[in-house]
Amino acid sequence: MRPTYPHCLTSFLCVCTLAANQVTVAQDLPQALDKPYPGELKLSVDMTHAPLRIFQIDEDIPVRSGPIDLYYPKWIPGDHSPSGPLRDIAGLVITGNGKSIPWRRDLKEMYAIHLTVPPGVETLKLSFQFLSPATGIEMAATSALAVLEFNGVAFYPAGFFARDIRVAPSVTFPSGWKFATALKVASQTGNTVSFESVSFNNLVDSPVIAGQYFNRIDLAPGASTPVMLDIVGDSQSDVAITPKEIAGLRNVVTQANRLFDAHHYEHYDFLATLTDQAHHFGLEHHQSSDNRLPADFFKDPDGYLLDEDLMPHEFVHSWNGKFRRPEDLWTPTFMEPMQDDLLWVYEGLTEYWCGVLTTRAGIWTPTEYRQSLASVASIMANRTGRTWRSLQDTADSAQLLYSSPSEWINYRRATDFYPEGQLLWLDVDTKIRSLSHGKRSLDDFAKLFFGMDNGSYVTKTYTYDELISALNSIQRYDWNTFLRQRLDYTGNDLPEHGIQAGGWNVVYDDVPNVIEKSIEKIHPGINLSNSLGITVSDNGVIRDVQWDSAAAKAGLVPGLSIVAVNGKNFDRNVLLDAIRDAHLTATAMVFLVKNNDAFSTVQLNYHGGLRYAHLVRTHGEDLIDEITRPLN
Repeated sequence: MRPTYPHCLTSFLCVCTLAANQVTVAQDLPQALDKPYPGELKLSVDMTHAPLRIFQIDEDIPVRSGPIDLYYPKWIPGDHSPSGPLRDIAGLVITGNGKSIPWRRDLKEMYAIHLTVPPGVETLKLSFQFLSPATGIEMAATSALAVLEFNGVAFYPAGFFARDIRVAPSVTFPSGWKFATALKVASQTGNTVSFESVSFNNLVDSPVIAGQYFNRIDLAPGASTPVMLDIVGDSQSDVAITPKEIAGLRNVVTQANRLFDAHHYEHYDFLATLTDQAHHFGLEHHQSSDNRLPADFFKDPDGYLLDEDLMPHEFVHSWNGKFRRPEDLWTPTFMEPMQDDLLWVYEGLTEYWCGVLTTRAGIWTPTEYRQSLASVASIMANRTGRTWRSLQDTADSAQLLYSSPSEWINYRRATDFYPEGQLLWLDVDTKIRSLSHGKRSLDDFAKLFFGMDNGSYVTKTYTYDELISALNSIQRYDWNTFLRQRLDYTGNDLPEHGIQAGGWNVVYDDVPNVIEKSIEKIHPGINLSNSLGITVSDNGVIRDVQWDSAAAKAGLVPGLSIVAVNGKNFDRNVLLDAIRDAHLTATAMVFLVKNNDAFSTVQLNYHGGLRYAHLVRTHGEDLIDEITRPLN
C-alpha cells in the first residue's frame, strides 16, 4: 500500500532522508563466521510499563570504527516462519559517545540495518521501544502479567554465528511482580534483575514470564535436575492448582525421562501464562516452554481436557526439535531461511508422543486418549484437500499454512503435519510392534535417537536418511517406501492405518464423543463436518464448508449466515432436529441464508443423520492400550 502525500512534501522528505543517511543500502549482507564476537553485549529491558504494553529497551554493542550491519531476529525457532515482530519496534535511536549515528534499513532485507561507526566510538548505544499490540502474540501483557521474548527486544551484529555472541541481560520488573525464566540470576537490586551472560542464541531461547500473581511448583522433588512449573495469572485464583493436576504433570516428567532415557537441560521451567486477554498457544524452548492458556485452565474440566496436552507437547520438544533438529531447520543466525520439510517429524512425532505421555501420566484416561484419536482420525479422513495436497506439502508450505485463512481450510489443508503426523507415527509404532512381535517399539527409537549426551543441550542435527537408518536399527524394514507412500500420497483415502493395526476401528454414530462435547463448550458452535459438511457458529454464521460435501453442492459457502431451517428461526436445536428428521425421509432440508444483504433459499439433500467419531475394538492384540501403558 502506498500512502498519499502532497507531491511537494514527498519530495522534501526524500531530500532530507538522503541528506541525513549517506550509507549504502541493498548491499550484500556479510556471511556469518563461527568465531567469537569481540566483546559482550549488554541488554536492559524495562518492563515497568508492561501493563500498558510498552517495553523500553537499552542495548550496548561493543564495536570498532567503520561500517557495521545489525540484525533484528527474523526467523524464530519453533515458529517455522519469518515471524520476528519487527513491526512493533519504534523509536530506534543509535548513539556513540553521546552523538547520534544515522542508520538506514537495507532495501532488500528489512530486518537488517546499516550504519558507519565514527572513529573513537567503541560502543553503540541503542534505545528503542517494543509496542505490543492489544492482540499481540509475541509479548502478551495485561495489567497483572507480561511475557518477555528476547527475540523481540534485541539487535545483534551481523557476520557471526548467534551462538558466538555473548549478551549480559537485565530486566526491571513492575514493583511487586515475581518472575520465572530458564536464565540464571546473577544479582538483583530492587526490581532490577541481572542475569548471567549467555549466548545470543540461548537468550532468544529463554523467555521470561512475570506477574503480580505467581505460583511455583516443584515437578521433580528430590531430583538432581530441577523441573519447575511457574504460573502467572490475572488473579490469585487463576494460579491455583490442585494436587491431582500437580501429580499428573510430575508423572509427565517421569514418563518423558523414562521414554528418552536422557534429558537435555540443566534445569527446566514450564512457564504457564493464564489469561483470556492474549492468544493461546505454546512455544518450545530448550530449557523451558512458553505456554499461553485460558485464565480458568486449572479450574474448567472441559478446557483442561482439551488443552492439558499442551505442556507435554512443548516438553517433548526439548528432545525432539531443540536437541535433535532437522538439519534444514538449524541456521547459524536468525536471518537465514529455515526449511520445514521434516516438520512431520519435528511436530508430528512430538504430537504423537505428547498424547501418549499425557495418557501414560494419567492426565488423560485411555478412553479419553482413544476418543481424541477418533476425533483426529475423522478430521484427517475427511480432509478433502488431500486430493491435491500431500501431507509432505503441508510441511513444505508451513510458512503459508500457519497464517492461512480459516475459510475452506478443509480444502486448502492446514498445518496437518501435526494431526496427520500423529497418525503417521502411530502407524510407525504399531508396525514396529507387529514386525518385532512385541519385542520392540517406537520407545526404542526414542532412546536411540534422542537418548545420547545426557544433560547436553547442544543441538544435534539429522537428515531424512539418518532418520531412516535409525528406524532400521530398531526394526529392519523398507521404511523409506513406508513413509513416502504416506507422505506423498494424494487421493481420497487416509493413508495411515495405525488405529486399525492397533486393534481398533473408527465408527460413527449420532452421539458426540467426550472430546467433541468439550470442544463445543469451549468454542461454541456446531461441528457437522462428518454429516452436512459444515461448521457453524451458534448464531448461524457458516465458518467452513467441506469441499464436495452435501452443503457445498447445495451452494453453501463460508461466510453465509443461516437465518432459518425448514421455516423455523435458526438455532442449534432447530438445525440438529432437521438433520435427524431428514434421516427418516427423502425430503430435502430448506435453508434460508443471508449473503451480506441478499437472502436466498437453498435446498439441501442430505439424509445420513448426525455422524460423530468413536473407536471400537476389533480383533488382534490391543496395541493402542499397550502403547499408552505407563513405563516402569
